[in-house]
Amino acid sequence: MVGFLMAVACLPLHAGDSPKEKAFVDSYKKAFEAKDTAALQSFLYTQGSDPGILEIYKTMQSADAGEKILKIELIDFTAEEMKKIATPKDSPTGGKVCFPLKPIKRLMITIEKKDSNGLLASESGNFIAEKDGKFVIPVPGPCK
Repeated sequence: MVGFLMAVACLPLHAGDSPKEKAFVDSYKKAFEAKDTAALQSFLYTQGSDPGILEIYKTMQSADAGEKILKIELIDFTAEEMKKIATPKDSPTGGKVCFPLKPIKRLMITIEKKDSNGLLASESGNFIAEKDGKFVIPVPGPCK
């Protein structure tokens, strides 16, 4: 496990190909590691979102905040993933939900967590969309 963590820690941060992607990844990483939950929640695009799902997203944004990021990157979707993303999903609050903005990338984050068993790596991701030239995390809402 220690070898795995060392290998992951040595991987370079990958912020995509554009300066805008790098700036987004850098600002997200800074807010995450500083445990700045207000800044993390400011990345959420909430227009038209389901209030129950919004609360889940807010919780997810701050759940591991403050942990050390080992790797963070924006990755492209496959064609198959794009089809799944476009398909309406069942909402935990009833009905069907869709993304208000079309996700264009996935933000993948690998963090280092410490517990009673030592160090372990945990990976999570968020869908990323673009609105008015800015990268955001769209929160699903009722399908239109």
